Amino acid sequence: MIVPEGRGIGTDDCFRILHVSTGNVCRSPITERLTRHALQHRIGDLVTSGLIVESAGTWGHEGAPMEANAELVLADFGADASGFVGRELLDEHVIRADLVLTATRDHRAQVISMGHSAGLRTFTLKEFTRLVRAIDPATLPDAGDEGVVERARALVRAAAALRGWLLAPSPDADEVYDPYGAPITFFRSIGDEINQALDPVVTALTGLPANTPR
Repeated sequence: MIVPEGRGIGTDDCFRILHVSTGNVCRSPITERLTRHALQHRIGDLVTSGLIVESAGTWGHEGAPMEANAELVLADFGADASGFVGRELLDEHVIRADLVLTATRDHRAQVISMGHSAGLRTFTLKEFTRLVRAIDPATLPDAGDEGVVERARALVRAAAALRGWLLAPSPDADEVYDPYGAPITFFRSIGDEINQALDPVVTALTGLPANTPR
């Protein structure tokens, strides 16, 4: 089945962001919950706005809680870690996603290899950040007039069009390394890295900077 305009299948009224890492207990839970936290700070209720943020792992620990150090990282940012349950990445997750953001290039390749026209809507997190920074916000639909969902879809199309023109400065530039089993100091450095990469993405999605009050 072909997915029109890079959007997930069956998502006419919402926009699904899927974060992918390996075990779905460290990087992707942190990224999922930091994304939700940032979006809620800027636009309030995500359901009303039509945004859904999820995560899964290519070798996901199905039903597992996130790592304790990942919870501590989220607490540092005031983000909610409660109720998280690990998931293994399935075809249905990719099919439904409008935007897939992975921790590494290997994860991106694995998602794309699953098919489902995922290539145009799958990026590493840092790759997407780099592309988003190069997009003129004035070329995107206004979230207030046309809604966040339409703006988000346009953002993904614009980023996909730039890929190949705006390359990574180094092989490691698009990677978020796995902190599994590492001390809390390394988890916190990864959390900071993820949070910094997410800020321009959330700004581009919503059209609102980080200091915008709800």
